[in-house]
Amino acid sequence: MTGAADVKPRGWRLDPRILYTGSRLFVLGLLCIVLTAASPVFFTGTNALNILRVASLLVILGIGETIVILTAGIDLSIGAVLTFSSVIAALAIKAGVPLPLALAAGLVVGAALGFLNGLMVAVVKLPPFIATYGMMWVASGFAVVLLKGQVIYGFKDDFRFLGVGNLLGVPMPIILMTVLWIPAYLLLRHTTFGRALYAVGANQEAARLSGVKKDQTLILAYTLSGLLAAAAGLVYVARLNASEAGIGANMLLPAIAAVVIGGTSLFGGEGGIVGTLIGALIMTIVQNGMNLLGIESVWQGVVLGSLIVVAVLLDQWARKALASETS
Repeated sequence: MTGAADVKPRGWRLDPRILYTGSRLFVLGLLCIVLTAASPVFFTGTNALNILRVASLLVILGIGETIVILTAGIDLSIGAVLTFSSVIAALAIKAGVPLPLALAAGLVVGAALGFLNGLMVAVVKLPPFIATYGMMWVASGFAVVLLKGQVIYGFKDDFRFLGVGNLLGVPMPIILMTVLWIPAYLLLRHTTFGRALYAVGANQEAARLSGVKKDQTLILAYTLSGLLAAAAGLVYVARLNASEAGIGANMLLPAIAAVVIGGTSLFGGEGGIVGTLIGALIMTIVQNGMNLLGIESVWQGVVLGSLIVVAVLLDQWARKALASETS
C-alpha cells in the first residue's frame, strides 16, 4: 500500500511552447530598450515608421515563405520570381499599358511561376529544394533575356506611390503589408486550407488519410508564395524607381531568416505569420540600430547569422522538450 506521503509531487515546469513563443517578443522588446538607451534617434516616430517601411517588404515575402515552410517545404525561387514579375510589370508600364493591367500582369506571372513550383512538388514529386532551385534559375534567366543588361527606370508618380507614397501620414508599403498580412492570418488560422497546411507539414501521410487534399494544398501554397513575391516586387520597384535583372537576388535569405527567427519550424507544421512579423522586425531593428550606432555593415551579417543559428537551436530544443512532455 502506498501512502500519500510516498507520492512525489511534480515540480513546476514552464511549458516550452510558451517559452518558445514568448522568447521572440522578449528579444524584440529587449532590442528596443537597448537601442533606445544607446541612441536618442531610435525611439522616435520617424524612425519607427522607417523601420516598419523597411520591414514591410520582408514581411510580404515572409508570408509566402511561411505558408510553404508550414508544409515542410521551402521556396528558393521567391527572389527570382520577385525579379521576373517586376520586370514584366515594368516593361508593361513603359510600353503604355494601363497601370492596373500592368500590375495585374506582374501578379499573374508571379502566381503562375508559383503554380509551376507547386506542380513540380505535388504532382511530379520533386523535392521542394530542387524544384524551386531550378525555378530560381529559370526565372532569373528569363529576366536577363528580357532586359538584355538594361535597367528600366523613371516611372510615373502613380506607380511610385506604391513604394514612396503616404496615406494619412502612413507610408504605403506599411499599408500594403497590413492589407496582405491580415487576410493571410485569417486564412491560416480560421480556414480549412490553413488547417490543411499545418496537417500536411506535420505528417503528409496522416493528412492524406484524414481526407486532406494534399496535392491541392501544396499547389495552392506555392502559388500564394509566388503571388506574394510578385506583390513584394511591385512595391520594391516602385520604391527604388528602377527594375533590373538582379533586383531580387539578395531577398531570398533575409525572407527565410525572418521566418525562422519568427519561430516557424523548418520541419513543417509549426509556426505562423505572427512570428514572421516579429522575425522581420527583429532583423530590421538590428540593422537599423547598427546603422544608427555607426557599426560597420559587415557585422550585420554576423549578428543576423547568429540569430538564425540560435533560432534553429531553439526550435530543436522546443521539439525535444515537447516530445519529452508528451511521452
